[in-house]
Amino acid sequence: MDPGQKRKTLAELAEILEELRHQKKRIVHCHGVFDLLHVGHIKHLQAAKALGDVLVVTLTQDEYVNKGPHRPAFTAPLRAEALASLACVDYVAVNEWPSAVETIHLLKPDLYVKGAVQEEGKRDHSDAFSLEREAIEQERGRLVLTEEDTYSASHLINQYLDVLSPEARAFLAEFGERHAIEEMDAHLESFKGLRVLVIGEAILDEYVFCSAMGKANKEPHLVSRYLREETYAGGALAIANHLSSFCDSVKLLSFLGEEDSKESLVRSRLNDAVSPTLLTRHGAPTIVKRRFVESYFGTKLFEIGVMGNKPLSTDDEKAFCDEIDKRAPEVDAVLVADYGHGLLTPSVISTLAEKAPFLAVNVQTNPGNYGFNMISKYDWASFVSIQENELRLEHRDPSGDLRDMMDRSAEKMSAKKFLVTRGSNGCVVRDRKGFAEAPAFSVQMVDRIGAGDAVLALATLCARRGVASDVMAFMASVVGAEACAIMGNSRAVDRETFIRHVASLLK
Repeated sequence: MDPGQKRKTLAELAEILEELRHQKKRIVHCHGVFDLLHVGHIKHLQAAKALGDVLVVTLTQDEYVNKGPHRPAFTAPLRAEALASLACVDYVAVNEWPSAVETIHLLKPDLYVKGAVQEEGKRDHSDAFSLEREAIEQERGRLVLTEEDTYSASHLINQYLDVLSPEARAFLAEFGERHAIEEMDAHLESFKGLRVLVIGEAILDEYVFCSAMGKANKEPHLVSRYLREETYAGGALAIANHLSSFCDSVKLLSFLGEEDSKESLVRSRLNDAVSPTLLTRHGAPTIVKRRFVESYFGTKLFEIGVMGNKPLSTDDEKAFCDEIDKRAPEVDAVLVADYGHGLLTPSVISTLAEKAPFLAVNVQTNPGNYGFNMISKYDWASFVSIQENELRLEHRDPSGDLRDMMDRSAEKMSAKKFLVTRGSNGCVVRDRKGFAEAPAFSVQMVDRIGAGDAVLALATLCARRGVASDVMAFMASVVGAEACAIMGNSRAVDRETFIRHVASLLK
């Protein structure tokens, strides 16, 4: 059969297979990513075809390939074309769902064939395999595992395709000699039991998507056509959402404005696993950062901030300190995200230092506080995560030795771990034994907004569990890459996607 005639939609394939069943043909179904077709895939498919009369292969749609932002290396049409060129394959279709469960129910094969794996625990670090096994049994079919020689497409892509930078490939080759995916999985498992309290400004990120039309005829400004708008949980809300996939207990303590609080909207943007306590900030609005984004390129054109930057009133400050006094001793870690909009006053910081069993701090500079919101406002922290330029601003040194600045700030705050994010240069972690670095793994730059918050969330868990600094740096770079592939905070980084990304890098 001509390779082009082998490629079908799932609906077309279901009709074809129904006719073949009437002809008493034995139908075999294989499913996977098949990102880089290699000899292991070919042997697996040949073994599968030998089990029946017709071999159907379905492959994972691009958006569901959870192996990191650098994957898939090849789009679904190209992967389908490669599979259709094999003589052993009779039909190829691109799946419509994250796993093959619905596809199995639709196609009703006699055999569902997967390759055997040597790893213990969940296959592909998800429940998909067990659910697929249940699906084929419900359709009165049978699951078969082939025993052919296996090869890792992820390993081949990492080693021989220029998806990652040379620095990243060299780092992974050395790091992988010392650390295995099972170790990373064990760390993530240990994070589940942590109880974390997130404190910081609640921010709503409004993204107004538009299409640039050009310069106005009579005015020197850009004219754009409105397309749509979306609202995401930002600030401390986003951090709590990130944590909720990694921890069983995540609490949030923040303020909403007295004026147009948007409470129902805020609560609707929080994951169900987050337990929020939302106080009222009198005389101020809920913070909204409205960004106008050119839809085609994802370029931000303009931003408007709705906020009140005055410090908390005396009454609000007392209510805040009372809540911290009550809640901080009940958790394993308090994570403070200080965006510099007047929430973290000296009295609040003093209460945190006194009551938090473990204090993780991030301080950010932005147009609303630039030059006034410095990490030195905190005398003590167990862990600090900060962006390089913000640390340099603290030391008023744009080009000096970064490690020396980290040493001075960490010693001043008695911080056991001190992490500095460096954008395209990765990150550096300092502990009392020395420094560890990891390169950036970002290959799909959708939006940098929120990447530092994702790093802060996961790195805090690493710091609280005493994870080695080189592992913390690696995990921080991975989660940063995950966040950069997401538009704003439209969704949180989740545990399953993260560990699959880690696994694909370490193969």
